[in-house]
Amino acid sequence: MNIHNAILYTHLENKVRCLVCPRLCTLSEGETGYCGVRKNISGELKTLIYSLVSSAAVDPIEKKPLFHFFPGSRVFSVGSFGCNFRCLGCQNWQIACSQPSGGEDISPEYLLELTKRYSCRGVAWTYNEPTIWIEYVLDSAKIIKKSGLYTVMVTNGYITLKALDVIAPYIDAYRVDLKGIRGKYYREAANVEDIKPILSAIKTAKDKYNCHIEIVTNVVPGYNDSSEEISETASWIKNELGPDTPWHITRFFPQYEFSDLMPTSVEKLKEAYKIAKTIGLNYVYMGNLANGEENTYCPVCGELLIERNGYEILKNQLKSDKCPKCGANINIKGINYV
Repeated sequence: MNIHNAILYTHLENKVRCLVCPRLCTLSEGETGYCGVRKNISGELKTLIYSLVSSAAVDPIEKKPLFHFFPGSRVFSVGSFGCNFRCLGCQNWQIACSQPSGGEDISPEYLLELTKRYSCRGVAWTYNEPTIWIEYVLDSAKIIKKSGLYTVMVTNGYITLKALDVIAPYIDAYRVDLKGIRGKYYREAANVEDIKPILSAIKTAKDKYNCHIEIVTNVVPGYNDSSEEISETASWIKNELGPDTPWHITRFFPQYEFSDLMPTSVEKLKEAYKIAKTIGLNYVYMGNLANGEENTYCPVCGELLIERNGYEILKNQLKSDKCPKCGANINIKGINYV
């Protein structure tokens, strides 16, 4: 059931080339791509994880984290196996860095049924990289959206524009882990040499497909935590995506092959927050930090709009996408979904 015809590949002499992510893996008979889940079987590219779900949960949308997208709603989150990165600090390495094993078969139709059963407002494809799960995400997203629910990809953004053109029309929120603008983390910790495809995909999702964008950067000591890189990343977000793009700066904790690193210092995270605000980003949040800055304020008058404690909303003054005090536009979607 989970072996399924793949999309977006081309035939070469005795080989197939996958066109889903910028690695463009060229596979001989029996070979599997870098992601571990796309394989040349009898001269055709197949996905090994079509409806194979390794993890499922009902989450607050704030856990993705998405703070400006249907705040307070519940989202049905699903993940599978594999990834087109090999991050040394991966938090979900048990599924992202392993071969498909176990899990549950959840068809797109059953996914919709579960989403409704648990009173969720939409679906998020998350935990592992949804780009390499594109056939299932596409089929599921079509029926989820047809039912009036929202769709979310929690992604590393490493996708070809050809693949983005296929999936983005059915995605409402494109939540991207941007691991730094200089590329050191990508080269040394994720085995990705060129970050330009990631930046291009983020801009295309926003500009061409009007996806709601929120960016997360996990600040890793020695890899992307210099003041210069934080400043450059914030500037790219402001200049290319706009100053109203939410940026979640999160604290790193030792994981997987990075178990010998120290957690990000609280002072470094606070410094990054100040840099981003000074550069002109209107919505900056500090995550994975007790007493971090998680509230949403009006960028014009400073009014507290949404007060949060972790993933919990304590107070929400917004009745629309405008500040109730000064009338300024607030970059937030789905505030009146109830």
